[in-house]
This record gives sequence, structure tokens and C-alpha cells, in this order.
Amino acid sequence: MSEGKKTTRLPLLPGYTFHDVTKSAFHRPQTLEYKGGYPLPRHFSMDMRPDPCSLDELGTEEDSDLLSDTKPITTSTVRDSYPPFIPAYVTLDKKVLRFYAYFREDVPSCPDEEYRIRPVTIYYYLEDDTMCIYEPLVENSGIPQGKRLKRQRMPKNQQGEYYRWKDLNLAIDLEMYGVKYHIIQCDGFTKQFLEREGIILNAPEVMPLAPHRKHLQKPKPCPTSSIDGEKYTFFTLDRKVLRFYALWEDADSLVGKTSPVTIRYFLVDNTVEVRLVDEPNSGREAYTGLMGRIRLPKTIKTGSESFPSCVLEVSPQEVEEYYCPKDFQVGQRVKLLGRTFLLCDCDGFTKDYYKITYPDMELQPIQIPKKTKVTERPKVVAPYNGFGSLEDSLQNCLSLYPGPPRKNVMKILGNSQKVLRYSAILDSQKPADIGRRFILSYFLSNDAVSIFEKPTNNSGVIGGRFLEKIRIPKPGSTADNPKYYSPADLAIGAKVDVFGHRFLLTDADQYVLSYLEANPNDIPEETLESLRQKLSLGTANDQGAIQENACSSAGVEAQKTL
Repeated sequence: MSEGKKTTRLPLLPGYTFHDVTKSAFHRPQTLEYKGGYPLPRHFSMDMRPDPCSLDELGTEEDSDLLSDTKPITTSTVRDSYPPFIPAYVTLDKKVLRFYAYFREDVPSCPDEEYRIRPVTIYYYLEDDTMCIYEPLVENSGIPQGKRLKRQRMPKNQQGEYYRWKDLNLAIDLEMYGVKYHIIQCDGFTKQFLEREGIILNAPEVMPLAPHRKHLQKPKPCPTSSIDGEKYTFFTLDRKVLRFYALWEDADSLVGKTSPVTIRYFLVDNTVEVRLVDEPNSGREAYTGLMGRIRLPKTIKTGSESFPSCVLEVSPQEVEEYYCPKDFQVGQRVKLLGRTFLLCDCDGFTKDYYKITYPDMELQPIQIPKKTKVTERPKVVAPYNGFGSLEDSLQNCLSLYPGPPRKNVMKILGNSQKVLRYSAILDSQKPADIGRRFILSYFLSNDAVSIFEKPTNNSGVIGGRFLEKIRIPKPGSTADNPKYYSPADLAIGAKVDVFGHRFLLTDADQYVLSYLEANPNDIPEETLESLRQKLSLGTANDQGAIQENACSSAGVEAQKTL
């Protein structure tokens, strides 16, 4: 009920529904309201809803407001007065803050270093306040590196708070999952973004140098890696290899042959490796390792010649001199573990190395003689045995694993539905073959022929398929040079020899003549003339039969009239 006027309504008893005759407003209440330019749901209780019966009674103040000339504020004006709303995942998409930091890792079991400095990169994604930590890869470090922490919201404390971009700055420590990261620098975009948001950045710092890096700056001399008095380290000579192309002169073999090999000299530890060049049909097993990667002794100390080097490895105490790059000269022979190798050539890196290190050494490349190819014997095709087609039988002679013969795909696609049909009879002296009628179909897609026999009542012969689709060779053709029947050979009155059966063509479809006239290439004029005469004669006979039937029907009608 309204406060101004009391109305009596019918009670809403269970099971009864009455129409309220006093209701004068049937509008739907508003469920949204604009606050700050954005539509928000309106929250109101059931007791706050206005009484629909009192909506038609407006007060004087409301009447004066409605009758005034002031322009009301509509929804469109309120909506246009505010800028369009753009969500954060659109505004901050692909905007990432990047900080450079490091963390200190203790090394308790190493006497040379107490701790290790490991640099990392911290990425902060503004669109969803997630972070990830990536450690750059360092070659030959022996430490698993890469992504340390996947992209996630990093917890800030035990109260459930997470790190925000406002918490990040230079020269501060961030503790994440028990590891303390110290931020030292950031990129240009991060600096502009934080300064635009009113954050004062601290002074950037320099990445500290780890103790083991200080130790590497002054490496100790290593006697095992000295080459002509010049000492190299693992970091400068790693993956630098001298490659020579040589011939192994195997004089102890039965035929005294030479085999091509590749000799690699690894500068990082002065080791040598010899591998055979794999040749097809060489008669050897698929193993190319002739000599493993070892340090080759060049001179043994006096008194150690009887050392069983074939059983035990030669120790440095018994070796007076090892092979060095100076002992490998292109154009000369070198003896490695009792085997003689002729150095024929080397690669580009090896040539540049010798020009810088040994400028007085002359490289004389030798042209490796090419082996003369053995003349292949001509393949002998086995005679045709009569099983299958000639193409299928030929595939067994060409390869050990025969495949299907190649097909002319363009011809198949262009003539997939084109068939020439002829009527034929058997040219035979047997009385049982008289009266047998056949349909010969020529398929233009693959030049195959199929024969179907029309069933005849009381003939004693079962009709149906007489010959499946197959290419029919002409009489006198051989397996080496087969010749097959084509549309040029199928003329009216021509005889077709089909595997011992002789067929006489008596008629054809009208499509046969139209197709051959449209494609007169390689079609004799006699074939076209025979088809024109037969088909024109057949058409005249059909017209005469039609006229005769028409005259007979007219006579019958006249007799009925009389």
C-alpha cells in the first residue's frame, strides 16, 4: 500500500490468482544505473520498490519539474561525457618490465671459490602482474641454466600479498622462494614507465665479478696444451679443429689399395682422430672409425721402446714428443701408429690457421685420383611368361621390390568417363557361336577393352562378362615392342583378335562418331567413313520404320471409321 492512498486488494490465496484491476503502470523496473559513466547493477530490496498504484499520482514538485523548460540529463549525454572504457589486458598487452639482477650461490665444497655470482633477468608482465626469472645460458658452464621460475604471481610475504610493479626498483633485494635476487639495472622502457608513474629510481649498479672469474683472468700455464711455446686455454681453442683429407696407403692388404680418410686434429688438447670416408658398395662394414681420438706419441724415450704399447696405453713418462700441427703438412706423408697417410688437402679453416701460425710452411694440395666407374652390365629383361600384363611383369625385372607401373594421370583425369561402345559378333565356324551378340567397350582413360555378352533365351550359353578390362595386344606384337588396339583400329567391319577369339564389329554408338570427328588425330579416314555409312544407314532405317508404323496406324483408323 502507498502512504497517500489506501487501496483494497484481493488476497492471494493458495491456488487462486486474481487480476489486479487497480494496476495502472505496467513498466519494467530499471536494473542498471550509471555511476561514474559506467552501467552498474542497481541494488534495492523488495521493501524499497514503489507501489505501482501510486505511480500515476505525482506531486506538485514532480509536475513542476516535468513542466519546466530545463533539458533533462539523458543516458546518452551521461555516457558521452566520459571516455570509453578500455580494460587493462588490452592497454597493457605485451608491455613487460625487464630488470637485470643476480643472486649469490654458496660453493661450500670447492677450495678455489667460496661463492658464485649467477646473473638473471627478471620479467614483470603488467597485464596480469606475473613475473618470471630467466638465467642466460653460458657455454661450457656445467650448470643447468635457462628458466628458473616460470611465469606466475610471486608471493611477497606470508600474509598472501604478491609483488607489484610498485615494489620494484634498482639496488634492492627481492626474496622469492628462499633465494635473494639483487636488482642492479633495467632497460629503457622500464625506466620510462616507472618515472612516468612517479617512482624515483635508485642509482644503477655494476655486476660484481665472481671469484672464479678473477681466477680465469690470469690462467695458470698448462703444460699439456703448449704448442710451440704458445699456451692456449680451453675457452680460446674449444671446437677449433684442423681437418685434413688424406689417403690411407694400405700396402699390407692383398690388393694394396688406398682408402680415403679424414684426419682431425683438435687444438684444444692436441688429440688426433682418423675416420674412413664411407663409400657406397665398398665391401666394408658400416664402420668409419679407423682410429679413436687420442694423443699420438711421435718419439718414445730411449729405453722405453719395448713398452707393450699395443696392450697398454703409453704414459707421458715414456713419451719424449707428441705430434703437433707442424708435423701435418699438406702434400707430405705422415705415419700414425704404423699406418702411412698421404695428406692431399685441407679445409679453409686449416689453411688460414697455417698462414697465421706457420707462414713459412708451403701447402701443396694433391688432386685425389677419382676411381673409374665400373661399366654397368645392361639389364636383361626376362621373357614374358603370360601371367598378368606386360607392365607388371617388367617391374619384377627392374627392381627387387617391384612397385606398380606408372600411370598417365592427366589422361586418366581427362577421359575418366569417356567410353566407346561397339556391337560385335564372333567370327567362328562353330554352329554354337552363331547368334551370339557382344558389346565391346573401349575405355579412353587407360586404353583397356572389356567385352560383355548379351544373354539370349534358349541359346544354351550363359551371358554376362566375357572379358574384363585389359589392354589387348595386336597380332604379331612382341613383349619387347608391344602394340595395342586403339580407336583407329576399331572400324565397322574390322576384325579384333582377342586372345584367340576373333570378333567382327557390326555397329557403334553415335558418341563414337562424334568423338572421333572431334579428335581426328591419328584416326584414318577409312574408319571415319565406315562409321558414317553405318550410322547414317541406321538412322534412315529407323526413320523408314517410323513412317511405316505411322502409315499402318492411319489405315487402321480409316477402317474403324468405315
